[in-house]
Parts: sequence; structure tokens; C-alpha cells
Amino acid sequence: MVRDDDLITLREVYKQVQSQMVAKLTASKTAIFHSGEKGGSSEADWIEWCGVYLPKRYRVDKAFIVDSNDNFSEQIDMVIYDAQYSLLVFEHNNVKYVPVESVYCVFEIKQELNKQYLDYAGKKAHSVRRLHRTSAPVHHAGGTLPPKKLHFIPAGILTLSSSWSDPFGDAFKANLLSLCDDETLQLGCVINEGAFAISDGGEVDISKRDVAIISFYFKLLSCLQKIATVPAIDIGAYERLLW
Repeated sequence: MVRDDDLITLREVYKQVQSQMVAKLTASKTAIFHSGEKGGSSEADWIEWCGVYLPKRYRVDKAFIVDSNDNFSEQIDMVIYDAQYSLLVFEHNNVKYVPVESVYCVFEIKQELNKQYLDYAGKKAHSVRRLHRTSAPVHHAGGTLPPKKLHFIPAGILTLSSSWSDPFGDAFKANLLSLCDDETLQLGCVINEGAFAISDGGEVDISKRDVAIISFYFKLLSCLQKIATVPAIDIGAYERLLW
């Protein structure tokens, strides 16, 4: 098939999406002077963007994560969780509570990337990963499947810029890879600099600067694809909290 040269390329479409997101987040940074309001605006922009572009099997919100032992995580800036089978999502005074079994991955959102915020994001991730998860048998028309093996919950950080002179240089990599066990961050995006992800081999992969958001989007989709689906919730475990 011969391509019509007047047609826009897919790469151009991606770069347009990139430009729109950069403009939106940059506007929030320059027009809003209070740091708390600025952070809240960035969170809302990321949540809205992921809500639009991720498949509809996923929901995206700011939320607390809870477990069937009555434990809570810290409030998470952006939670990607199951939209189809998650029946235990509660909301009170605009604050959402999501069962840990429904969580695919979590993100911290800041204006700037630095060591302090990397560590802070790691601690937020730990507050989720320490929660107890149930996994119930899955009933279907043909019978019953055994409980799904629990996946490791990926975490990351999303920012507009970086405080390091070399945004993804040795200092960044050393601090990222120094996060241990339940504080590790698997992927992230610095909109003005690029996206990053830790490969299965432990290497830090960095995208090109001009496609940071789109590269992050594909890294996120790949991460979600590996998880496949979240475990079925043991409804009885949550009901027992009422007894």
C-alpha cells in the first residue's frame, strides 16, 4: 500500500499528545503559586490523562488502599486499579478507599525529581505493599479456577522536571537502585526529560526526551500486561470486619 504523504504519522500524533500534556502541566506550575494547589493540579492532570488513555478495564484515582485486616496505606497520589470486579471501593467526602487486591500499580506525583522525592515515593509504595492481600478461587461457567498467585505491585514517580543537572545520570540511577525490597520504583516519567523503567535484568532504560510521556505510556501498558489481572477478592474476609 502506498502511503499518502499528506497523512499524519503515528509518531506525530504521539508527539502532539506529548506537547499537550507538557503545556497543561507547565501552565499549572507557572499559574498556581501555592505549592499544595500546584501539586493537586498536577495530580488531577495525570489522573485525567491516564483515565483517558488507559483501557477501560482500569480505573485511576487518588486513594487510600485498605486490606481485610483493617490496615490502611498512606494516601496515594495515583492508583491504577481494577474497574470490572472491584466491588469494595468506598468514597467518603471525596476520599476514596480501594481494596489492596484491586490494585495494579501506584504512583507518587511531584513537580520535581530528586533524592528526597524518590525516597518518599518508595515509602509510599511500601505502605501499599505491606498490606495483606486475599486471593479467592475464580468461578466461571466451566468450573472453578484456583486462587491467582499474587503479583508484586509496581510503583513509580511522575514529575515535570528534575533537580539533577544530569537528570538520568549516575546520581539518579544510584539513588533509584538503592531503594530496596518493598520501596523499589519500577518506572516513571520526567516530562521535560524522559521516561525511565527498570528492566528485568536490573538495568535502567531511559527514553528520548521528546517522547517522554508516550514512552512512559507504553512502559506502563507493558507493566500492566504482565500482571494480566488482579486476584479475586475474598469478600468474606472484608465482611468479617463487621463482626
